[in-house]
Amino acid sequence: MASRKDSRDGDRFRVKPAAPKSRSGPHSQRFVSQILKAVSKAGADASNPRGARPASTFGRGRVAAGIAGKRLGANARRVVVKSRFVVLKKAATGSVAAHLRYVERDGVTRDGQRGRAYGAATDAADLKAFAERGQGDRHQFRFIVSVQDAEQLEDLRGYTRELMRRMEVDLETRLDWVAVDHWDTDNPHTHVVLRGRIGRARTGRDLVIAPDYVANGMRMRASEIATEWLGPRTELEIRQGLQREVAQERLTSLDRMLLRQAVGDVVDLTRTPEKPTDLRQRQNLQRARLQQLESMGLAERLQANRWRLAPGMERSLAVIGERRDIVRAMQRAMRSERRELAIETVPAMPIVGRIAGKGLADEFHERGYLVVDGIDGRVHYLKLAPGADLAALPIGGIVQTKPPGQEREVDRNIAAVARDGVYRTAEHLAQLEQANDRSPQSVVNVHVRRLEALRRTGVVERVADGVWKVPTNLTVKAQQHDAQKASGSTIELRSHLRVDQQVHANGATWLDRQLIEGGNGLAAHGFGVQVRDAMRKRADFLIEQGLAERKGWRIVLARELLSTLQNRELAAVGRSLQDQTGLTYRRPADGGQVSGVYRRSIQLASGRFAVLEDGVGFSLVPWRQAIERSLGQQVSAVVRGQSVIWQLGRQQGLSV
Repeated sequence: MASRKDSRDGDRFRVKPAAPKSRSGPHSQRFVSQILKAVSKAGADASNPRGARPASTFGRGRVAAGIAGKRLGANARRVVVKSRFVVLKKAATGSVAAHLRYVERDGVTRDGQRGRAYGAATDAADLKAFAERGQGDRHQFRFIVSVQDAEQLEDLRGYTRELMRRMEVDLETRLDWVAVDHWDTDNPHTHVVLRGRIGRARTGRDLVIAPDYVANGMRMRASEIATEWLGPRTELEIRQGLQREVAQERLTSLDRMLLRQAVGDVVDLTRTPEKPTDLRQRQNLQRARLQQLESMGLAERLQANRWRLAPGMERSLAVIGERRDIVRAMQRAMRSERRELAIETVPAMPIVGRIAGKGLADEFHERGYLVVDGIDGRVHYLKLAPGADLAALPIGGIVQTKPPGQEREVDRNIAAVARDGVYRTAEHLAQLEQANDRSPQSVVNVHVRRLEALRRTGVVERVADGVWKVPTNLTVKAQQHDAQKASGSTIELRSHLRVDQQVHANGATWLDRQLIEGGNGLAAHGFGVQVRDAMRKRADFLIEQGLAERKGWRIVLARELLSTLQNRELAAVGRSLQDQTGLTYRRPADGGQVSGVYRRSIQLASGRFAVLEDGVGFSLVPWRQAIERSLGQQVSAVVRGQSVIWQLGRQQGLSV
């Protein structure tokens, strides 16, 4: 009997549910994170003992997080604190230096001057020294502190220092930080960069701050100081602030109140307030806001005091607010010049034009934007990829966008070489050798790297070493692969010079390319007219230089004009660098290989060039962004006309 019972028990199916798993993808969230977000949206306080979860049990400041702000009332000054935890090993090379350059950028002071970093005891912090002290740090904290009515603070620096002093008390340690005040937006704010290590170099340890303190405690301390310095908000100030929100075309605190009160997307204002005077005024403001939302198509009146909120109202208001900010940025950049506004953050067609304005669309994630005065006569607003260096895109410079998913030459080559759906490196190499290509193996290596990238997403299949199975519609699938991978349009700097500076420049300029192409795409108004005028002046300059001649109404350009202009400029720059360094300048042969240590890059009229030194001489090779991570390292390149095949470190045949 016992054996039969054991047998039955062994056959039983026992369910052991595991923790919910999040879906993969760039926008996925952990299950717990989704719950906490929903609770927060409903108005719960995560740090409250009666809230959705207990306070954190690790990190400095966990006790302070529970007591900070306890004395604050509903009339306390509001402060927004955005925090970012950066793991430095995972960050891009030079990201710390780039961020410090960003916070000290031009035009952020009250009088439009360059920002100046300060610290606990100095008004002129040394950012280079700060970056050097943090080279071995595991992580770094970055905060944006925005105080309500910050313009009323007489000493924003003093306020920030007081906040950091109280944080030192809460965290029970000295903090190493720098800050920069920004006055270039509607809401003055301060960027604070805090090192993630405390103590001396040898005996120091990582600074671990309790999540509740980062999320809530720091904001409460900041609110306490603002309330002490400016005094509590009066009932009049609170009411006036809400009244200003009634007509605003963005997500407001009134909207958040309505979303919290809504039951099944329906807001009912018929209930009698407990405090007739106070809450009746607030209900009147909510009613006025609902009428405004109704006029925007985001709410529907059901009865005299009942409204249904439109699905996705919160997202719709955020989009409307963003669009309004975009229009203001475009109008500010163009000033009095009249243009048609084209608001396409990721345009479907290529755009060429001058940079009329730039800034940050998202200061927290440092995602920039450009306002481009296009040759098509329209003004375009373009979002940059996160981390893009705005300093490398000068006002007045010429840029061109490449929409994501454009067909690549390397994909066309693979499709052309493949036979019966199979690409073989041996066959491609033999074809190149038969065509007397000077660097056939480097070219093949470029195609292999592309195939490897496509293989990882299942577009192609590697059958054996040097043998790949490719689909008949390879170029189409490769375009789809690139479009999914890209976060937006690729923006390339075509010239760092304004069009008027290009007229007499000694080099191959963007204007020269326009002359060769006959000015295709130039509108008869706006920036297109300015380019046509500059092209006429450039043609006159080329005639003076013997590189063009006038035949009636036609301008005949010299053959190989771009190569001639570029070689002239490189020769002059090479001689100048030769005198400065004592090294011999060597001009790369077309199709030949150049090797050396990548020392630096220089910006010329013909473009940006990398300086490669081999100890005896140096060469100037067209620069590409991908080589920056090899600064100070041995690299080699094959120059083929205007294109370059780079070999970086151990990677073979990286085409950039």
